[in-house]
Amino acid sequence: MNESWVSDGIVYPKTTWLGNELLSKLAKWSLEQKQSEFKSTLSLISVAKYSKIYQELKEKYKEMVKVWPEVTDPEKFVYEDVAIAAYLLILWEEERAEKGLSKKQSFVDLGCGNGLLVHILSREGHPGKGIDVRRRKIWDMYGPQTHLEECAVKPCGSYLFPDVDWLIGNHSDELTPWVPVIAARSPYPSCRSSYSCCYFVLPCCFFDFHGKYNRRQSKKTQYREYLDFVTQVGCACGFNVEEDSLRIPSTKRVCLIGKSRTYPSTQESLIDKQRTQYINSRQSCIVIPQDRRAGSNHCDNHNIKKSAVDKAADLEFPENETKIDDSGIWLSGFRPREKVEQVRNCATLPRDFVDDVVLDVANLLLSATQEKPCNLPDGSLNTWNRGDSLPLREVAEHLDKETLKRLKSEYGGLQTLLKNNHQVFEVINGRVQIRDWREKKQAKKTPPEIKRRLSAEAFKTRLCWFFIHHPDGCSLTSESCPYAHGTEELRQSQILKKIKHVQ
Repeated sequence: MNESWVSDGIVYPKTTWLGNELLSKLAKWSLEQKQSEFKSTLSLISVAKYSKIYQELKEKYKEMVKVWPEVTDPEKFVYEDVAIAAYLLILWEEERAEKGLSKKQSFVDLGCGNGLLVHILSREGHPGKGIDVRRRKIWDMYGPQTHLEECAVKPCGSYLFPDVDWLIGNHSDELTPWVPVIAARSPYPSCRSSYSCCYFVLPCCFFDFHGKYNRRQSKKTQYREYLDFVTQVGCACGFNVEEDSLRIPSTKRVCLIGKSRTYPSTQESLIDKQRTQYINSRQSCIVIPQDRRAGSNHCDNHNIKKSAVDKAADLEFPENETKIDDSGIWLSGFRPREKVEQVRNCATLPRDFVDDVVLDVANLLLSATQEKPCNLPDGSLNTWNRGDSLPLREVAEHLDKETLKRLKSEYGGLQTLLKNNHQVFEVINGRVQIRDWREKKQAKKTPPEIKRRLSAEAFKTRLCWFFIHHPDGCSLTSESCPYAHGTEELRQSQILKKIKHVQ
């Protein structure tokens, strides 16, 4: 049967997922009795309207997948931003109906990244712009109607948007907790525009007002705890904060929305003092860890169910002004991310260093045990030393101090380096073992759509590590191994041979 629909991971899942995972997941979900930490998807808008708008936008912008110039997965990012845009368009349409507005809402997307969300919303008639610290390749493809600015947004009086209806923080990282604050404030003495400004945030990475979010010791998941913190920020700023779950291909799909206030506009001065006190109170809760692992946070949360005015009276912090540094930033020490992103995932480590670590770890695993039998596809028994499976901690203990020190400066350290070298290793549940490519050959047949993704040009472009370094050689034959058994098999050599033969 010919299928005309395009798999997007949102409304239309992939056929392999339907065939291989859906049935088992349905059986699992039918037995689960625990209550979810999150609301059901699209609880704040009309699902029927959303489905219609989403399909229209997906058809309208699906060509972006084909021309995507970034290194990120085009299917995920294009369809995710289409889904977020559809949600906002319905949310704003219903807001206009509630308030009797005819003019479409304006917006600013803080930390807009690739700018696709800004592009879609602008094309659909909403005036707005996106701001990001780093320009992306795709920006040049949108045209003059899409307004994108390259600059670092800082939480201070210079970065307020008094004439904007909505602020958006879509995976805005270090700006996420500041979005409600920026939405709530405007240059004094006029507070009218700040009182009408709303916000939408989709938290992803965990940041406090200054540095990484320092987790508390609690029974909640880290994600749920962080969402509660961002909700608390919105409440302290005087918003009625609503929560919803989006239909996007991401594990971080919960959005927080502030579109109404808990206080009359005449109390703006009192509430802004409360915001100041709350921001300053977070100073002692903030740490800047050396890696991405979160620590523990022993600061008590305030009761987010109270009204903003009640909380202002209950706060016990000293009556001090916002701590402003020399640059005018509302909280001393805040630093936006660098314009040039530092790559610290072991990808820029010297090749010789990486090769030495890979060889040392492989020899350690191989020496831990001897030959292990393996069933070949034809049913015969063969022996090939796969070595043992060892905990990462034990592997690290066998590396010298200088090597470990160098790895600790990278995100993920040793584990990231080993995962990057997936030709040689498998890292599962904190243990590392040598990969046996015969198991891959015996696994289920590769689905057609995945085969199409595997470019033929990637075949035999790298040397086989096992052919060169493993005492038993490669477990696969030269014909079945995707890597080259010797330089003469390298694809580049084959191309050169063909060229010479033609000449």
